[in-house]
This record gives sequence, structure tokens and C-alpha cells, in this order.
Amino acid sequence: MTGIDEWGFATSEPAGAPDRHDGHHQRARPPGSTGGPAAPERAEAGPRPGTHTVPSRPTAPPHRTCEPQRTARAALTRILEPGDETAGRWLREMGPVALWHALSDEAADPPVGATPAKAAGLRLRAARARPAEDLAAVAALGGRFVCPGDAEWPRQLDDLGDARPIGLWVRGKADLRLWALRSVAVVGARACTEYGAHLAATLSAGLTDRGWTVVSGAAYGVDGAAHRGALAADGATIAVLASGVDHVYPSGHTELIGRIAEQGLVVAELPPGNHPTRSRFIQRNRVIAALTRGTVVVEAELRSGSLVTARRALSLGRFTMGVPGPVTSGLSAGVHQLLRGEAALVTDADEVVELVGSIGELAPQRRGPTLVRDLLDPVAARVLEALPARGSADTVHLAREAGTLRDAAHVKLLELQSLGFVQRCGDRWELTRRAESADGSRRGGT
Repeated sequence: MTGIDEWGFATSEPAGAPDRHDGHHQRARPPGSTGGPAAPERAEAGPRPGTHTVPSRPTAPPHRTCEPQRTARAALTRILEPGDETAGRWLREMGPVALWHALSDEAADPPVGATPAKAAGLRLRAARARPAEDLAAVAALGGRFVCPGDAEWPRQLDDLGDARPIGLWVRGKADLRLWALRSVAVVGARACTEYGAHLAATLSAGLTDRGWTVVSGAAYGVDGAAHRGALAADGATIAVLASGVDHVYPSGHTELIGRIAEQGLVVAELPPGNHPTRSRFIQRNRVIAALTRGTVVVEAELRSGSLVTARRALSLGRFTMGVPGPVTSGLSAGVHQLLRGEAALVTDADEVVELVGSIGELAPQRRGPTLVRDLLDPVAARVLEALPARGSADTVHLAREAGTLRDAAHVKLLELQSLGFVQRCGDRWELTRRAESADGSRRGGT
């Protein structure tokens, strides 16, 4: 079966390999659940990008999680804290359905290794879990709950091992996995200077112009400037929140996060209604680091949370980059500390792309036959087909030719750009050589 791995390479591996993450040894199901054991997952083959050692990672199936598992995972996001590696081990060994049962049924044995105090606390949370209501709430926002096993799941998150998210609550029209294929994190100080805000916005606009998705945390300062720069360039941006996707934090970014949900993607590990805490901000940073090919830090003090993101990215084998600032500024001291270590110095979008783009430049024999076009959803395929063989067209024209709305066409064009099929020329779009060679018959080839 042919698929595409987390960095855009074709894979040809048999589906249905034994499931080592969601488990076959489930004991009983929570009340009201149905269905059999966890759906099998398959391991992805192929080398990992980067040069650093990464943690062992759970396997992920190629398509869609079965509904009992989805419901159980939704419940577990309300019970377990993000990044809890002990709970992640339970999930890997027991599977989501059995773990939910163990935490929600007072008569069931608690997970192995759970202290009485921890088990009691988790069972109090489990008693309040209403996964069906949470799933309905996110659907009412036009969102969804994405699990390991779904086609939209970004499999680079599996590099987090037992700390990988239980699932992700997502708002926005775009495909999370496709947008994350070519993504860069831009993070930095909340109390940034005008210099830092300008650099973050300019850098992000340049990255989206070159077909890259900008990922950040929607906080004040550099994060907000990065998102605004991407939005101003009509580009792709993902906000990873430390709260539920319906809980705007900070409140001053209500309009910004609303715009991101309309034009980009808003992502969270926590279910609707949940609020952020200090530890949740720290754990949110690991998702930003794992989701992207590299992290750029624009202004950070020596004890900044942005440095946590950068160092986590480094430990995962991603590129870590920093933009230098004045040596007299305490807000650049953390960046300069990174640059004295293993971080690369960058000053503009071209230098970032020169580094992170090299991850995709692997030897041709590793790529195999690329069948990405065959895996496009119908709307994306129609938008691609609407592009002229020569010359360019604007989004309005392409939407009309594809029979869809302008906003939907724009989202699909950004996905096609991330896959290398189209490129932007100002307000217009044109095919790349890759798209032309992928369909020589339509473009006049043999």
C-alpha cells in the first residue's frame, strides 16, 4: 500500500502490522462503548530527518481510528495532562479503551504503577469526562478531533514517544498533516521589542511566500507577530494553544485567533473549555517543536519558554535557529546563548529555508514512486486541474473553475503549495515543474 510519510516521501509498506501502541490486551470497555479491540497500527519505515538521536516512537496506522478508540481518546484528553509520559506508557501498553475503563470504573484495577493518590485523582476527572459532548462541541465550531491513525494525523509527532499527544482538537478548514509537511516554528519573547516584532512578522511573511507554514503559540509578542505576518501575506499559519480550541488565551488575541481559525488552523491537546496553566504552556512547546521541521527563536531571555521549544526541537533532530539581536539587549541574551551552542544563525526567510529545506533533499532511491497526486482529496484535485498548463490564474478564477468557494480554494492552494505542485506569483498561482511532470499527458508531455 502506498502512502506518504511525515515529511512528504512516498512509502510502500504493507498495512496491518501488529499494533504496539494501542494494544490488543484490552480488558473491558467503558459503559456504553462498543466494538472490538484497537485497530492495528503499522510502523513507518524510512530514515528520520536530522542528525540527533530521537526517542523510540509509537507506531501509527495510515487511515482512521475506529470510533470506540476515538471516544476513549477524547475522554482521556480530559483526564490526563498533556505530556505525561507515565500515562503515555499506560496508553501504549493498554490501549485507549482499556485505559479509559481502568480510570473510569472504580471496580477496575488501576493502571500498573499508578499510586493510590494519582489513581484517585484521575478517577475524579474521569467521572466528569463527557467525550460525546466534547466531540459535539468541537464539531459545532466546525472542527474535529484528530487521532493517531487518522490520515490527517502528523506522524512526526510520534517522535515524542510516550509523550506524544493523545489526540489533537483542531479548528480550521485545512488538512493538518499536509500543512505540517513544510512547516517552521517561529517563537520568542512575549514582551518583545519593536525590532523583534518586526523581524518575526517579516520572517513569517517570507516563509509563507515560499510555501512554508508558520507555527507558533498565539501568545503576545513574537508569537502574535509571527501569525500576523503569515496572515498578512495570505499564507498558512497554525496556532498551537495551551487551552481548549474554544478558550481564547490571551483574551487580547480573540480577533487574531479567530482569524487563524478562519484562514489557518488552531490546534490544542486539551478538550473544549479547558484553560491554560504554566505546565500546559511548557508541554504545548513540545508539540510545536515536534510538529515542525525547525524552530526559529526571535528574541528570548535566558529563562524564556522559547528556549524550551528550541532545545526540544534540537533533541528531536529538528533544526534550531536563532535571529541575533543587540548584544546590549537582555531580550536577545537567550538567543545568543543558543547561537553559542548548536543553533544556526539566520537573518531572513531564505536562510531558514536553506536549512530546513535540506531535510527533504534525500537521496532519490529513498523516495520511490511519488504518488502524492493520487492521494489528493477531490477539491484539491479539482483546484489543481483548474490551473492552466502555461501562465497563472488568481484564486477567484480557480475557485470558479473548480466549483468551490474562494476560501476553500485558497486553503487547497496552500496545501498544494506545501506539496510542491503550485507556486505563488503575487496574487496569482501557477504550476511548478513537479506538477507538470506528474501529469505529462495533460501538460502536453508523452
